[in-house]
Amino acid sequence: MKRRDFIKIFGTGAAVTAVAACTDKTPKAADAPKEPGTMTYRKDRHGEDVSLLGYGCMRWPTTTDAEGKTVIDQEQVNALVDYALEHGVNYFDTAPVYGQGESERVTGIALSRHPRASYKIATKMSNSRGDDSFEFARKMYRHSFEMLQTDYIDYYLLHSVGGSRGELSGMEVLQKRFFDNGLLDFLRKEREAGRIRNLGFSFHGDQEVFDHLLALHDQQPAGERPLWDFVQIQMNYVDWNYAHTLSARNVNADYLYGELDKRGIPVVIMEPLLGGRLANLPDHAANQLLARMPGASLASWAFRFCGTQPRVLTALSGMTYMEHLQDNLATFCPLVPLTDSEQEMLFAIAEDYVNFPLIPCTDCKYCMPCPYGVDIPGVFAHYNKCVNEGNISEDKQDPAYRKARRAYLVSLDRSLARLQQASHCIGCGKCRDACPQRIAIPRQMRRIEEYTEQLLRDQSPL
Repeated sequence: MKRRDFIKIFGTGAAVTAVAACTDKTPKAADAPKEPGTMTYRKDRHGEDVSLLGYGCMRWPTTTDAEGKTVIDQEQVNALVDYALEHGVNYFDTAPVYGQGESERVTGIALSRHPRASYKIATKMSNSRGDDSFEFARKMYRHSFEMLQTDYIDYYLLHSVGGSRGELSGMEVLQKRFFDNGLLDFLRKEREAGRIRNLGFSFHGDQEVFDHLLALHDQQPAGERPLWDFVQIQMNYVDWNYAHTLSARNVNADYLYGELDKRGIPVVIMEPLLGGRLANLPDHAANQLLARMPGASLASWAFRFCGTQPRVLTALSGMTYMEHLQDNLATFCPLVPLTDSEQEMLFAIAEDYVNFPLIPCTDCKYCMPCPYGVDIPGVFAHYNKCVNEGNISEDKQDPAYRKARRAYLVSLDRSLARLQQASHCIGCGKCRDACPQRIAIPRQMRRIEEYTEQLLRDQSPL
Protein backbone atom coordinates (compact mmCIF):
# COMPACT_ATOMS: atom_id res chain seq x y z
CA MET A 1 0.00 0.00 0.00
CA LYS A 2 1.38 3.43 -0.92
CA ARG A 3 1.75 6.11 1.72
CA ARG A 4 -0.77 8.44 0.05
CA ASP A 5 -3.36 5.65 -0.18
CA PHE A 6 -2.75 4.73 3.45
CA ILE A 7 -3.40 8.29 4.58
CA LYS A 8 -6.44 8.66 2.32
CA ILE A 9 -8.02 5.54 3.79
CA PHE A 10 -7.04 5.80 7.43
CA GLY A 11 -6.56 9.50 8.15
CA THR A 12 -3.77 11.37 9.92
CA GLY A 13 -5.21 12.93 13.06
CA ALA A 14 -3.71 10.44 15.50
CA ALA A 15 -0.99 9.14 13.20
CA VAL A 16 2.16 7.68 14.59
CA THR A 17 4.61 10.33 15.82
CA ALA A 18 7.52 7.89 16.04
CA VAL A 19 10.35 9.34 18.10
CA ALA A 20 8.37 12.43 18.99
CA ALA A 21 5.98 10.10 20.78
CA CYS A 22 8.57 9.65 23.51
CA THR A 23 8.00 13.25 24.60
CA ASP A 24 4.22 12.94 24.84
CA LYS A 25 3.46 13.33 28.54
CA THR A 26 -0.19 12.30 28.46
CA PRO A 27 -1.26 8.66 28.14
CA LYS A 28 -4.06 8.21 25.62
CA ALA A 29 -6.81 6.95 27.91
CA ALA A 30 -10.40 8.04 28.25
CA ASP A 31 -10.16 8.37 32.02
CA ALA A 32 -7.55 9.56 34.51
CA PRO A 33 -5.39 6.76 35.95
CA LYS A 34 -7.09 4.86 38.74
CA GLU A 35 -5.40 3.79 41.95
CA PRO A 36 -3.75 0.47 41.01
CA GLY A 37 -4.55 -2.85 42.61
CA THR A 38 -2.04 -5.62 43.29
CA MET A 39 1.05 -5.92 41.08
CA THR A 40 1.44 -9.07 38.97
CA TYR A 41 4.70 -10.90 39.70
CA ARG A 42 6.69 -13.62 37.96
CA LYS A 43 9.24 -15.96 39.56
CA ASP A 44 12.92 -15.77 38.62
CA ARG A 45 15.32 -18.73 38.75
CA HIS A 46 15.73 -18.26 42.50
CA GLY A 47 11.98 -18.44 43.03
CA GLU A 48 11.88 -14.74 43.92
CA ASP A 49 9.06 -12.42 42.89
CA VAL A 50 9.84 -9.94 40.10
CA SER A 51 7.33 -7.26 39.15
CA LEU A 52 5.99 -7.81 35.64
CA LEU A 53 6.40 -4.06 35.14
CA GLY A 54 10.09 -3.12 35.23
CA TYR A 55 11.41 0.44 35.50
CA GLY A 56 13.72 1.44 32.66
CA CYS A 57 16.09 4.12 33.94
CA MET A 58 17.49 5.41 30.64
CA ARG A 59 15.36 8.56 30.40
CA TRP A 60 14.95 10.08 33.83
CA PRO A 61 13.28 13.53 34.00
CA THR A 62 15.60 16.50 33.62
CA THR A 63 15.83 20.05 34.90
CA THR A 64 18.16 23.03 34.43
CA ASP A 65 20.81 23.75 37.04
CA ALA A 66 22.07 27.15 38.21
CA GLU A 67 24.49 27.31 35.26
CA GLY A 68 21.77 26.60 32.69
CA LYS A 69 22.93 23.03 32.11
CA THR A 70 20.40 20.22 31.59
CA VAL A 71 20.75 17.66 34.40
CA ILE A 72 18.69 14.78 35.75
CA ASP A 73 16.15 15.98 38.31
CA GLN A 74 17.01 13.97 41.43
CA GLU A 75 13.92 15.12 43.32
CA GLN A 76 11.59 13.89 40.58
CA VAL A 77 13.52 10.62 40.30
CA ASN A 78 13.17 10.07 44.04
CA ALA A 79 9.41 10.70 43.85
CA LEU A 80 8.98 8.30 40.89
CA VAL A 81 11.02 5.56 42.57
CA ASP A 82 9.11 5.97 45.84
CA TYR A 83 5.75 5.73 44.05
CA ALA A 84 6.87 2.73 41.98
CA LEU A 85 8.10 0.82 45.02
CA GLU A 86 4.96 1.70 46.98
CA HIS A 87 2.87 0.14 44.21
CA GLY A 88 4.87 -3.05 43.77
CA VAL A 89 7.51 -2.29 41.11
CA ASN A 90 10.77 -3.88 42.25
CA TYR A 91 12.91 -4.22 39.07
CA PHE A 92 15.02 -1.21 38.06
CA ASP A 93 17.14 -1.38 34.90
CA THR A 94 20.06 0.96 34.26
CA ALA A 95 23.51 0.96 32.61
CA PRO A 96 26.79 2.89 32.85
CA VAL A 97 26.07 4.68 29.56
CA TYR A 98 22.47 5.72 30.29
CA GLY A 99 21.61 9.35 31.00
CA GLN A 100 24.93 10.63 29.62
CA GLY A 101 26.66 8.45 32.20
CA GLU A 102 24.56 9.68 35.13
CA SER A 103 21.75 7.11 35.37
CA GLU A 104 23.50 4.65 37.70
CA ARG A 105 24.46 7.39 40.16
CA VAL A 106 21.01 9.01 40.22
CA THR A 107 19.23 5.65 40.39
CA GLY A 108 21.53 4.54 43.19
CA ILE A 109 20.73 7.64 45.23
CA ALA A 110 16.98 7.11 44.84
CA LEU A 111 16.99 3.38 45.58
CA SER A 112 19.47 3.46 48.48
CA ARG A 113 16.88 5.39 50.53
CA HIS A 114 14.93 2.10 50.75
CA PRO A 115 15.76 -1.34 52.20
CA ARG A 116 18.02 -3.23 49.81
CA ALA A 117 15.76 -6.29 49.82
CA SER A 118 12.83 -4.22 48.53
CA TYR A 119 14.26 -3.73 45.03
CA LYS A 120 16.25 -5.51 42.35
CA ILE A 121 18.92 -3.77 40.31
CA ALA A 122 19.79 -4.63 36.72
CA THR A 123 22.84 -3.04 35.14
CA LYS A 124 25.21 -3.88 32.32
CA MET A 125 28.71 -4.33 30.99
CA SER A 126 28.63 -1.55 28.39
CA ASN A 127 32.11 -2.08 26.96
CA SER A 128 30.98 -1.66 23.36
CA ARG A 129 32.74 1.57 22.37
CA GLY A 130 36.07 0.06 21.35
CA ASP A 131 38.18 -0.61 24.47
CA ASP A 132 38.03 -4.39 24.84
CA SER A 133 40.63 -4.68 27.60
CA PHE A 134 39.88 -6.57 30.79
CA GLU A 135 41.08 -3.63 32.91
CA PHE A 136 38.62 -1.24 31.27
CA ALA A 137 35.78 -3.69 31.82
CA ARG A 138 36.70 -4.41 35.43
CA LYS A 139 36.86 -0.69 36.19
CA MET A 140 33.37 -0.22 34.67
CA TYR A 141 32.08 -3.17 36.66
CA ARG A 142 33.45 -1.88 39.99
CA HIS A 143 32.19 1.63 39.24
CA SER A 144 28.64 0.31 38.86
CA PHE A 145 28.70 -1.03 42.42
CA GLU A 146 29.95 2.31 43.72
CA MET A 147 27.36 4.36 41.82
CA LEU A 148 24.48 2.04 42.74
CA GLN A 149 25.58 1.93 46.40
CA THR A 150 25.31 -1.84 46.63
CA ASP A 151 27.50 -4.86 47.28
CA TYR A 152 25.61 -7.14 44.88
CA ILE A 153 23.75 -6.75 41.59
CA ASP A 154 20.61 -8.78 41.05
CA TYR A 155 20.68 -8.92 37.23
CA TYR A 156 23.90 -8.27 35.33
CA LEU A 157 23.93 -8.20 31.52
CA LEU A 158 26.44 -8.39 28.72
CA HIS A 159 25.16 -5.20 27.10
CA SER A 160 23.91 -5.02 23.52
CA VAL A 161 25.53 -8.13 22.07
CA GLY A 162 25.11 -8.83 18.37
CA GLY A 163 26.25 -5.49 17.01
CA SER A 164 29.08 -5.04 14.54
CA ARG A 165 31.86 -2.47 14.86
CA GLY A 166 33.52 -1.03 11.78
CA GLU A 167 34.76 -3.98 9.75
CA LEU A 168 34.22 -6.42 12.62
CA SER A 169 31.19 -8.70 12.49
CA GLY A 170 28.89 -9.23 15.46
CA MET A 171 30.62 -12.51 16.27
CA GLU A 172 34.06 -10.91 16.11
CA VAL A 173 32.98 -8.09 18.41
CA LEU A 174 31.47 -10.59 20.86
CA GLN A 175 34.73 -12.54 20.92
CA LYS A 176 36.78 -9.43 21.64
CA ARG A 177 34.43 -7.97 24.26
CA PHE A 178 33.83 -11.07 26.37
CA PHE A 179 35.95 -14.08 25.43
CA ASP A 180 39.48 -13.12 24.35
CA ASN A 181 39.93 -10.94 27.43
CA GLY A 182 38.52 -13.51 29.89
CA LEU A 183 35.68 -11.20 30.88
CA LEU A 184 32.86 -13.75 30.70
CA ASP A 185 34.85 -16.15 32.91
CA PHE A 186 35.38 -13.29 35.39
CA LEU A 187 31.66 -12.47 35.49
CA ARG A 188 30.76 -16.11 36.04
CA LYS A 189 33.13 -16.23 39.00
CA GLU A 190 31.53 -13.05 40.32
CA ARG A 191 28.19 -14.84 40.10
CA GLU A 192 29.62 -17.79 42.03
CA ALA A 193 30.82 -15.34 44.70
CA GLY A 194 27.32 -13.85 44.99
CA ARG A 195 28.19 -10.37 43.78
CA ILE A 196 26.08 -11.12 40.70
CA ARG A 197 22.87 -13.00 41.42
CA ASN A 198 21.69 -13.51 37.82
CA LEU A 199 23.79 -13.31 34.66
CA GLY A 200 22.35 -12.64 31.20
CA PHE A 201 22.73 -10.60 28.04
CA SER A 202 20.75 -8.04 26.05
CA PHE A 203 20.53 -8.75 22.34
CA HIS A 204 20.47 -6.47 19.30
CA GLY A 205 21.26 -7.54 15.78
CA ASP A 206 23.11 -10.54 14.43
CA GLN A 207 21.15 -13.77 14.87
CA GLU A 208 24.39 -15.76 14.65
CA VAL A 209 25.49 -14.19 17.94
CA PHE A 210 22.17 -15.00 19.63
CA ASP A 211 22.28 -18.61 18.44
CA HIS A 212 25.91 -18.97 19.49
CA LEU A 213 25.25 -17.76 23.04
CA LEU A 214 22.32 -20.15 23.39
CA ALA A 215 24.45 -23.00 22.03
CA LEU A 216 26.98 -22.30 24.80
CA HIS A 217 24.10 -22.42 27.26
CA ASP A 218 23.06 -25.82 25.89
CA GLN A 219 26.60 -27.15 26.31
CA GLN A 220 26.66 -26.67 30.08
CA PRO A 221 27.21 -30.06 31.76
CA ALA A 222 24.21 -31.59 33.51
CA GLY A 223 24.06 -30.58 37.15
CA GLU A 224 25.92 -27.31 36.65
CA ARG A 225 24.26 -23.93 36.86
CA PRO A 226 22.92 -22.79 33.47
CA LEU A 227 25.07 -20.24 31.68
CA TRP A 228 22.26 -17.70 31.30
CA ASP A 229 19.80 -16.94 34.08
CA PHE A 230 17.80 -14.58 31.83
CA VAL A 231 18.02 -12.83 28.45
CA GLN A 232 16.77 -9.39 27.40
CA ILE A 233 15.25 -8.97 23.94
CA GLN A 234 13.30 -6.35 22.00
CA MET A 235 9.70 -7.50 21.79
CA ASN A 236 6.34 -5.94 20.95
CA TYR A 237 3.41 -6.88 18.75
CA VAL A 238 5.03 -5.31 15.66
CA ASP A 239 8.51 -6.78 16.20
CA TRP A 240 6.93 -10.20 16.80
CA ASN A 241 6.65 -10.83 13.06
CA TYR A 242 8.11 -7.71 11.43
CA ALA A 243 11.34 -6.72 13.18
CA HIS A 244 13.30 -7.75 10.08
CA THR A 245 11.02 -5.55 7.95
CA LEU A 246 11.60 -2.44 10.06
CA SER A 247 15.35 -3.02 10.16
CA ALA A 248 17.16 -5.64 8.10
CA ARG A 249 19.54 -6.55 10.92
CA ASN A 250 16.83 -7.10 13.55
CA VAL A 251 15.47 -10.55 14.35
CA ASN A 252 11.77 -11.28 14.71
CA ALA A 253 10.74 -11.50 18.35
CA ASP A 254 8.73 -14.68 17.85
CA TYR A 255 12.00 -16.48 17.01
CA LEU A 256 13.95 -14.95 19.92
CA TYR A 257 11.20 -15.60 22.44
CA GLY A 258 10.58 -19.11 21.11
CA GLU A 259 14.23 -20.12 21.47
CA LEU A 260 14.36 -18.83 25.04
CA ASP A 261 11.02 -20.33 25.96
CA LYS A 262 11.92 -23.85 24.88
CA ARG A 263 15.06 -23.64 27.06
CA GLY A 264 13.14 -22.28 30.04
CA ILE A 265 15.18 -19.06 30.13
CA PRO A 266 13.30 -16.10 31.68
CA VAL A 267 12.81 -13.22 29.24
CA VAL A 268 13.18 -9.50 29.98
CA ILE A 269 11.50 -7.22 27.45
CA MET A 270 12.88 -3.93 26.13
CA GLU A 271 11.10 -1.61 23.69
CA PRO A 272 7.58 -2.93 24.43
CA LEU A 273 6.23 0.31 22.88
CA LEU A 274 8.63 0.31 19.91
CA GLY A 275 10.25 3.53 21.08
CA GLY A 276 6.90 5.05 22.07
CA ARG A 277 5.33 4.54 18.65
CA LEU A 278 2.76 2.02 19.84
CA ALA A 279 1.40 4.60 22.27
CA ASN A 280 0.64 6.93 19.32
CA LEU A 281 -1.00 4.88 16.60
CA PRO A 282 -2.74 5.99 13.38
CA ASP A 283 -6.43 6.83 13.69
CA HIS A 284 -7.76 3.56 12.33
CA ALA A 285 -5.70 1.47 14.74
CA ALA A 286 -6.29 3.74 17.73
CA ASN A 287 -10.03 3.70 17.11
CA GLN A 288 -10.12 -0.10 17.04
CA LEU A 289 -8.39 -0.32 20.40
CA LEU A 290 -10.38 2.46 22.02
CA ALA A 291 -13.64 0.91 20.83
CA ARG A 292 -12.62 -2.47 22.25
CA MET A 293 -11.63 -1.02 25.64
CA PRO A 294 -12.61 2.67 25.98
CA GLY A 295 -10.90 3.29 29.33
CA ALA A 296 -7.52 1.85 28.34
CA SER A 297 -4.52 3.70 26.91
CA LEU A 298 -2.98 2.59 23.63
CA ALA A 299 0.21 1.79 25.52
CA SER A 300 -1.63 -0.67 27.75
CA TRP A 301 -2.35 -2.93 24.78
CA ALA A 302 1.35 -3.23 23.98
CA PHE A 303 2.22 -4.00 27.58
CA ARG A 304 -0.57 -6.56 27.83
CA PHE A 305 0.85 -8.26 24.72
CA CYS A 306 4.23 -8.64 26.43
CA GLY A 307 2.79 -9.70 29.77
CA THR A 308 0.55 -12.33 28.18
CA GLN A 309 3.60 -14.34 27.11
CA PRO A 310 4.23 -16.67 30.10
CA ARG A 311 8.04 -16.76 29.89
CA VAL A 312 8.31 -12.97 30.27
CA LEU A 313 9.86 -12.08 33.63
CA THR A 314 9.44 -8.31 33.35
CA ALA A 315 8.66 -5.72 30.67
CA LEU A 316 10.72 -2.53 30.90
CA SER A 317 9.19 0.90 30.52
CA GLY A 318 11.12 4.18 30.61
CA MET A 319 8.57 6.06 32.70
CA THR A 320 9.85 9.63 32.63
CA TYR A 321 6.63 11.14 33.97
CA MET A 322 4.27 10.19 36.77
CA GLU A 323 1.40 9.91 34.26
CA HIS A 324 3.26 7.12 32.45
CA LEU A 325 3.98 5.29 35.69
CA GLN A 326 0.37 5.51 36.85
CA ASP A 327 -0.98 4.33 33.49
CA ASN A 328 1.39 1.36 33.39
CA LEU A 329 0.57 0.42 36.97
CA ALA A 330 -3.10 0.29 35.98
CA THR A 331 -2.14 -2.26 33.29
CA PHE A 332 -0.05 -4.53 35.51
CA CYS A 333 -1.97 -4.25 38.81
CA PRO A 334 -3.11 -6.84 37.98
CA LEU A 335 -2.37 -7.84 34.39
CA VAL A 336 -5.38 -8.93 32.32
CA PRO A 337 -3.94 -11.27 29.63
CA LEU A 338 -4.99 -10.79 26.03
CA THR A 339 -7.65 -13.04 24.59
CA ASP A 340 -6.87 -14.86 21.34
CA SER A 341 -9.08 -12.45 19.39
CA GLU A 342 -7.38 -9.41 20.96
CA GLN A 343 -3.96 -10.77 20.03
CA GLU A 344 -5.09 -11.38 16.46
CA MET A 345 -6.36 -7.79 16.30
CA LEU A 346 -2.92 -6.52 17.38
CA PHE A 347 -1.22 -8.66 14.73
CA ALA A 348 -3.55 -7.18 12.08
CA ILE A 349 -2.67 -3.66 13.27
CA ALA A 350 1.01 -4.60 13.08
CA GLU A 351 0.62 -5.75 9.48
CA ASP A 352 -0.87 -2.39 8.52
CA TYR A 353 1.80 -0.56 10.50
CA VAL A 354 4.74 -1.97 8.56
CA ASN A 355 3.27 -0.61 5.32
CA PHE A 356 3.76 2.90 6.71
CA PRO A 357 7.37 3.95 5.87
CA LEU A 358 9.07 5.16 9.05
CA ILE A 359 12.68 5.21 10.20
CA PRO A 360 12.77 2.84 13.22
CA CYS A 361 14.63 5.21 15.56
CA THR A 362 13.75 4.69 19.26
CA ASP A 363 15.46 7.90 20.48
CA CYS A 364 17.92 5.92 22.62
CA LYS A 365 20.63 8.48 21.69
CA TYR A 366 23.38 5.85 21.51
CA CYS A 367 24.39 7.62 18.26
CA MET A 368 24.93 10.93 20.05
CA PRO A 369 26.79 13.19 20.23
CA CYS A 370 27.49 13.49 16.52
CA PRO A 371 31.03 14.87 16.01
CA TYR A 372 29.64 17.18 13.32
CA GLY A 373 26.73 18.52 15.35
CA VAL A 374 23.87 16.73 13.57
CA ASP A 375 20.88 16.05 15.84
CA ILE A 376 20.38 12.52 14.52
CA PRO A 377 17.27 11.56 16.54
CA GLY A 378 15.83 15.03 15.86
CA VAL A 379 16.27 14.67 12.10
CA PHE A 380 14.53 11.29 12.15
CA ALA A 381 11.75 12.58 14.41
CA HIS A 382 11.01 15.46 12.04
CA TYR A 383 11.02 13.24 8.97
CA ASN A 384 8.78 10.61 10.59
CA LYS A 385 6.38 13.28 11.79
CA CYS A 386 6.03 14.61 8.25
CA VAL A 387 5.43 11.12 6.89
CA ASN A 388 2.76 10.54 9.53
CA GLU A 389 0.99 13.79 8.73
CA GLY A 390 1.05 13.25 4.97
CA ASN A 391 3.60 15.98 4.36
CA ILE A 392 5.92 13.98 2.12
CA SER A 393 5.47 14.29 -1.64
CA GLU A 394 7.95 14.16 -4.52
CA ASP A 395 5.44 14.57 -7.35
CA LYS A 396 4.77 18.19 -8.31
CA GLN A 397 1.61 17.03 -10.04
CA ASP A 398 0.27 15.76 -6.72
CA PRO A 399 -2.49 18.19 -5.58
CA ALA A 400 -1.05 17.97 -2.04
CA TYR A 401 2.53 18.72 -3.13
CA ARG A 402 2.60 22.47 -2.37
CA LYS A 403 1.00 22.07 1.03
CA ALA A 404 3.30 19.17 1.90
CA ARG A 405 6.41 21.05 0.72
CA ARG A 406 5.57 24.11 2.78
CA ALA A 407 4.73 22.09 5.91
CA TYR A 408 7.95 20.07 5.61
CA LEU A 409 10.31 23.03 5.14
CA VAL A 410 8.65 25.31 7.69
CA SER A 411 8.57 22.62 10.37
CA LEU A 412 12.17 21.64 9.58
CA ASP A 413 13.49 25.09 10.39
CA ARG A 414 11.32 25.28 13.48
CA SER A 415 12.42 21.85 14.73
CA LEU A 416 16.15 21.95 14.02
CA ALA A 417 18.83 24.60 13.76
CA ARG A 418 20.53 24.64 10.36
CA LEU A 419 23.75 23.17 11.74
CA GLN A 420 21.81 20.23 13.22
CA GLN A 421 20.14 19.19 9.96
CA ALA A 422 20.95 16.23 7.73
CA SER A 423 22.94 18.38 5.29
CA HIS A 424 25.79 18.53 7.82
CA CYS A 425 26.25 14.74 7.94
CA ILE A 426 29.55 13.74 6.28
CA GLY A 427 28.84 9.99 6.41
CA CYS A 428 31.61 9.09 8.87
CA GLY A 429 29.64 6.05 10.07
CA LYS A 430 30.40 6.42 13.78
CA CYS A 431 26.68 6.63 14.54
CA ARG A 432 25.85 3.53 12.50
CA ASP A 433 28.05 1.30 14.64
CA ALA A 434 26.45 2.63 17.83
CA CYS A 435 22.82 2.14 16.73
CA PRO A 436 21.15 -0.90 18.39
CA GLN A 437 18.39 -0.80 15.74
CA ARG A 438 21.02 -1.23 13.00
CA ILE A 439 19.69 1.79 11.11
CA ALA A 440 21.95 2.72 8.19
CA ILE A 441 22.13 6.25 9.60
CA PRO A 442 24.45 7.85 7.00
CA ARG A 443 22.34 6.43 4.16
CA GLN A 444 19.12 7.64 5.76
CA MET A 445 20.68 11.07 6.36
CA ARG A 446 21.71 11.24 2.71
CA ARG A 447 18.22 10.26 1.60
CA ILE A 448 16.61 12.91 3.82
CA GLU A 449 19.14 15.53 2.68
CA GLU A 450 18.47 14.75 -0.99
CA TYR A 451 14.73 15.02 -0.46
CA THR A 452 15.14 18.33 1.41
CA GLU A 453 17.41 19.70 -1.33
CA GLN A 454 14.84 18.71 -3.95
CA LEU A 455 12.22 20.76 -2.13
CA LEU A 456 14.59 23.69 -1.74
CA ARG A 457 15.46 23.71 -5.47
CA ASP A 458 11.81 24.36 -6.16
CA GLN A 459 11.62 28.15 -6.14
CA SER A 460 7.86 28.27 -5.52
CA PRO A 461 6.97 30.56 -2.62
CA LEU A 462 6.19 28.94 0.72
